Amino acid sequence: MKVLIADDEPGILLSLEFLMKKAGYDVFIARNGAEAMDIADREHPEVVVLDIMMPGLDGYEVCRYIKSASRRPVSKVIFLSAKGSRNDIEYGLQQGADLYIPKPFSTRDLMGKIRELTVPAV
Repeated sequence: MKVLIADDEPGILLSLEFLMKKAGYDVFIARNGAEAMDIADREHPEVVVLDIMMPGLDGYEVCRYIKSASRRPVSKVIFLSAKGSRNDIEYGLQQGADLYIPKPFSTRDLMGKIRELTVPAV
């Protein structure tokens, strides 16, 4: 399974990339919104883990783009953000995210949520 991680914090990128590769995922990383959209168009990841506050295009814009692009399969989008108020979470879900996880977060919980989102419906 292909996973795209978009975050401008190098520590988060490195730790999530390591964990997801260890779990057997093909991992792509982006440091800003434009890179994330580029990789999404090229690689068609099943899951996109997005920070909201990134340079240039923010995570909301990237999420809307990914969810609206008709020329590729729709990815599952998980917001991983320091913006953790109820209003932030509701707004993120309204923008098309499948899940919203506030920072700080548990990597174990994140990996479990990714598995849940990608298990085919029976």
